[in-house]
Formats: sequence, structure tokens, C-alpha cells
Amino acid sequence: MATAGGSETCSHGSSLDSSLLLPTKEPNWEAIPESESEKLCIDDMLDVYCGEFGSWQLRHFVLTSLAWALEAFHTMVMIFADQEPGWRCVEGSGSRCDEKAESVCGLEPGSWEWEGGPGSSTVAQWGLVCREKYKVGLVQALFFAGCMIGAGVFGHLSDSSLGRKGSLKTVCILNAIFGCLTSIAPDYFTYLLLRFLTGFSTGGVGLCSFVLATEPVGPTKRGVAGMSTFYFFSTGIALLSGIAYIFPTWRALYVASSVPSILFLFLVIPFISESPRWYLVRGKINKAMKIMQAIAKSNGNNLPEGVILALDDEANDASNDNQSSSKEAVSGSIVDVIRSPVTCIRLFLAIGISFTCSVVYYGLSLNVVNLETNIHLSVLLNAVAEMPAFTITAVLLDRFGRKPLAIGTQWFSAIFCLTGCVVGSVRMWEIIKMGCGVLGIFGMAGTYNLLFIYTAELFPTVVRNAALGSATQAAQMGAILAPFVVVLGGVLPFLVFGICGLVGGMLAYYLPETLNKPLYDTMRGIEEGEADWRIT
Repeated sequence: MATAGGSETCSHGSSLDSSLLLPTKEPNWEAIPESESEKLCIDDMLDVYCGEFGSWQLRHFVLTSLAWALEAFHTMVMIFADQEPGWRCVEGSGSRCDEKAESVCGLEPGSWEWEGGPGSSTVAQWGLVCREKYKVGLVQALFFAGCMIGAGVFGHLSDSSLGRKGSLKTVCILNAIFGCLTSIAPDYFTYLLLRFLTGFSTGGVGLCSFVLATEPVGPTKRGVAGMSTFYFFSTGIALLSGIAYIFPTWRALYVASSVPSILFLFLVIPFISESPRWYLVRGKINKAMKIMQAIAKSNGNNLPEGVILALDDEANDASNDNQSSSKEAVSGSIVDVIRSPVTCIRLFLAIGISFTCSVVYYGLSLNVVNLETNIHLSVLLNAVAEMPAFTITAVLLDRFGRKPLAIGTQWFSAIFCLTGCVVGSVRMWEIIKMGCGVLGIFGMAGTYNLLFIYTAELFPTVVRNAALGSATQAAQMGAILAPFVVVLGGVLPFLVFGICGLVGGMLAYYLPETLNKPLYDTMRGIEEGEADWRIT
């Protein structure tokens, strides 16, 4: 809440760099005397003066979250580009080719051909079948390995030198370049390298977009807003299925899936602002205040001249008699997270949950995609099936809190996975087994969505993206493992997925609840703030 005089508290926000929204005469907030100022955290300023989720936040949220569709394009394009197309016997092949054969491995070379020609996919282009089939899985594994590395690198850069917007711009540029270069890869190993590099840049898209989109939203609206970002990812997957249908060759598909990144750079990025929270912790108070003033004006509110932002460690330090700390850059790294007793355990729990959740989510996604229908329809149905989980979880998020939902959704998924394991060998219950898989991914899709907002609220601004990057890295490790679990076949995949869901729910039990708690700026602020919460 706001306090009189020089009282202080702090939280979060973001903004739109548009000169039309900013006042012509720009005051110097840093020069306001201490006795004439009212210091507030960003959450309190949003609540009291600017508005928690007005027209400005809605516009900024939609524009920034469009980047999730780009991540979906670059991630899921492998489903179509690396698919094994159908084949047929060549006319005049006679007995050398048997169309009833399960694969082409036992057929004589030249007696068969790929439907759609060699350019239909990378498998047809470079003969990635039979003994070479492992190379398809290797591409997928290295892509996610690149994502794992990129998430850590850009998580750190977005918290430090580049900022949220700068990092998002950088990864979009790299995605556009690597994606287009992939379309002209002359051989398999060049293709492998470019997919790894694309994964490196793609790993930073989601976490930079998520933090930038949710930071200007008030605390009571942040949960629903944060969980709504995954609608853009699912929509991206659905759109990709249509793009792949229009561009049936893998080279054309890589170009078509990379062009949106270029459009995003020129048509969307200019209308997205840097986070005021990042400006604040970097000591750039005037820039942070300009954004907060733009939010208030766009939402039809007024921000008084004497109100300025303050870091939360200023609010908790009664002996602070000047503004020097707010004028100096505050930084942090993953090392600071590990050193702090408050954030260390949170980090390792978040990493464990992200890993188990990813194994189940991607593993079940692979199982559901294996439907006896065309691949475009299969991908579309899977994308649409996840959306109800996002809606239900978003509705219940602020009613029951983050922790109960994190536990409940994972155990919900685990129950149906274990049920599928029990009925897996009973042929007459195949429909029930399929239903268990759908309900399992339904529950885990809700968890996957929830984890971003939950993890973001567990850590302060100076290390938020670094922590999210570490959790994302763990998720990528789970994504790499998931295909190998599916290969086990039989009842084992459902058993592994069920165990992972149970373990993930147990880990979530030890996390603190973050519902309606402030979003801290500094390591000192979260340590002092959590101590006060325990006392009260």
C-alpha cells in the first residue's frame, strides 16, 4: 500500500517506448527532494495510480506474447521437416518391391521412391532411414541442447547488460538468420549445426517474452496474464500445421517459418518497451518513471509528480536517508541465487519440477501425435487440446493459489498415466488407454503453463531471468530424454510418466505460496520480505 512522506516499497512493471504517450516536458525524478517525495514500489504504484491491467498493459502483453508463436514455429517445425514420408514402388520394379512391406529397409535400391520426391523432408533428402534413422533423433536432441544453453545465456543477459527487450530482439534476429540458413543446408551435418544454433537462440525467446509481458501487470492480475501466454504458443503450433500444409517441401517450410521472426522485428519490437523494473534495478529511475507515467496516462489515470519508484530493500531499510541506492545499478547472478538460503532451495525445486514436467509433457505429446491420421491434422488437434487446460488453470490460479495447482495438476496427470500403465496390455481397453494419455497431457499442460508464472514470482528482479533460464535448461534436458522414454514401448512409458508426475508434485509441496505476495526487486529485499512474512 502507499504510505505518506518518504515511505517506500517496491514491485514490478513494463512499458511501450512511444513518444506519443510520454509528456513533452520530462521532469527529473532523481532531483526531487527526499522530503517532497512519496516512494512506492512498482506493484503499489500500479495499484494506486497507474492501474493493474488497463489498455496499456493489454496492448503490451499481446504484442510481447506474439514471440511465443515464433518459438512454436522454430521448435515444432522439425515435426514436418524431419518426418518420414510415404513411399511407393517404382513402375516396373516387379517382385523386387513389395508394397505391403512395413519399411523400405529390406527393399532393393531403385525399386521404390519417396512420395513427394526427395525434397519433401530431410529424411528423404539424405536417406535418414534404417541404420541412419538415429540421425533424426540426434537433430532433435541437439536442438533442445541448444535451447538449454541458450536459456541460460540469454537468461543472464536479459537480467544484466542487454535487458529484456534487447535480449528478445537479439534472439529474434538470430532465429531469422539461422532459420533461413537452415533452408539452404547442403548436407546433413550442416543442417545439424544450424538446428543446434537455432535451438540456442530459441531457448531465450519464451523466457524473455514472458518476463517482459508480465512485469507491467499488477499483482492481482499477473497470474492469469502469465498463464495466458501459452495460448500464443499453442496458436503458433496450430498455425504451423497450416503453413506446413501450404509449403510441403522442407526447405520452403524453413523459410516460411522464419519470415515471421523478421516481421516481428520490424512490425512489433518498435512498439514494445523495456521493463521499468529492469530500468529501476539498473539505476535508471527517470526511464522507469517515464514508462510508469505512460502506463497511467494510457489507462486514463494520473501519476502525481512527487511519487517516485524505490527498490524494496530501500523500503525495508529504515536507516536509509538518501536516494543514492536507487541511482546505482543493482545486479545479480545465479551464484547469488545459490548463496542465498531463501532462493537456493527454491531454485533446485524449480529445476526438479521443470525436468519431470518436461519429460511427461513432451513424452505424452509424442504419444498423442501418433494418431492414424495425417500429420497436419494430428498436430492441429494436439495444439487445440491443450487450450482447455490453460483456461481452467488460469481461472483457478488466483482462487486456490500456485502451490495447490502445481501439486494437483501433476498428480492428476500421474494418476491417469499410471492407469494407462495398468490397462496398457489389455487390448479391449485401448480406447481407455488413449483417454488416459489425453487426460495425462491435459493435466501436465496446465502444470507447464503454471510453472512460468510460479517460477517468476519465486525470485527477485535482479536474478529472475537467470532463475527462469536455469529452470528452462532443466526442461530442455527433460525434452531431450522424452523421446528415448517413448522408444521403450509397451507399458514402460506410462509408468515413467506417472512416476515423474508423482515426484514433481512432491517437489512442489516444498515450495512457498506466492499468491498476492509482492514481486521483489533485490536479493536483500526478498530475504527481508520473506522474514517478515514468516513473522506475521
